[in-house]
Amino acid sequence: MSYHSFLLEPISCHSWNKDRTQIALCPNNHDVHIYKKDGTKWTKIHELKEHNGQVTGIDWAPESNRIVTCGTDRNAYVWSLKGEVWKPTLVILRINRAARCVSWSPKENKFAVGSGSRLISICYFEQENDWWVCKHIKKPIRSTVLSLDWHPNNVLLAAGSCDFKCRVFSAYIKEVEEKPGPTVWGSKMPFGEVLFESGPSGVSGGAGDGAGGGWVHGVCFSHSGNRLAWTSHDSTVAIAEGGKTSTISSLSSETLPLLCVSFITENSLVAAGHDCYPVLFVYDGTKGSVTFGGKLDVPKQTSQRGISARERFQNLDRRATSSETTEQGLESLHKNSIRWGGVCVCISGVVMTKCVCLGS
Repeated sequence: MSYHSFLLEPISCHSWNKDRTQIALCPNNHDVHIYKKDGTKWTKIHELKEHNGQVTGIDWAPESNRIVTCGTDRNAYVWSLKGEVWKPTLVILRINRAARCVSWSPKENKFAVGSGSRLISICYFEQENDWWVCKHIKKPIRSTVLSLDWHPNNVLLAAGSCDFKCRVFSAYIKEVEEKPGPTVWGSKMPFGEVLFESGPSGVSGGAGDGAGGGWVHGVCFSHSGNRLAWTSHDSTVAIAEGGKTSTISSLSSETLPLLCVSFITENSLVAAGHDCYPVLFVYDGTKGSVTFGGKLDVPKQTSQRGISARERFQNLDRRATSSETTEQGLESLHKNSIRWGGVCVCISGVVMTKCVCLGS
């Protein structure tokens, strides 16, 4: 594991290139900085300046080497490397609220943008007119879309939103791809079709069911695409099995809300959030249960002396606290919330490889 501090400013979003030798990140403003690994150091080699609002999402396509960004200016840009210069192409999303997240499809022939306009923009390149166009998935989304993840078949798209729902949509674009085959989530896939929707407390239900659990911060398909995991603001981790029954298992963790989740095998996943350390969860498909597998950032144990009654009252008088905790920092490697990215990301300015995280 290696550790690097890029900036003093918070890092709002980031994405890696294919071989993890370069990283594109936003220092919480309108720009995107690209750093390249040079030995043990990271050197800034490019600055992408085109947005006039804060950049909220970055995704770097590994095969085509194109970068897509979105921001609060309600636009997206596709960046292509021409020689030594990144050239932007404007993508008009046709939204009236800020874009929140963006993700390339596995085949990199389209990308999805979630926004505060209660819709998802599916964007693809129109060869005849030589520009990027988009189609909208609107119903039954009732609030801001916070997270997106593509199914391996390049057609299905999972979305988590502030209406407490996790959904799977069809994002089939006949102009750029062949008709998809059946999956465990369904066989009929016209554009915008809802193939799965979580209901109260994670239970699968229809669009008319009530909601429960909190904002859905993170969503992720398993490598096979047959399972879907999501994390909610009530510190719940849920896993749905594709199929006619759409079996759902959930676990209410004791951590603060988890902001991101990712499968590492078909039966295990890593999640992280406001507690500043990643945690492991294990899924048992035969029992339909999710269990806590432990923390992945175990702090070193340090000896601490006890506190006397006299010191306790002195602390209460001086700092309005009866303990010494105000003088102790977090024992975890990260000192701020982990949000996600390639493997793991934090809202501040630091990066680790292996479990790749950003923090302050």
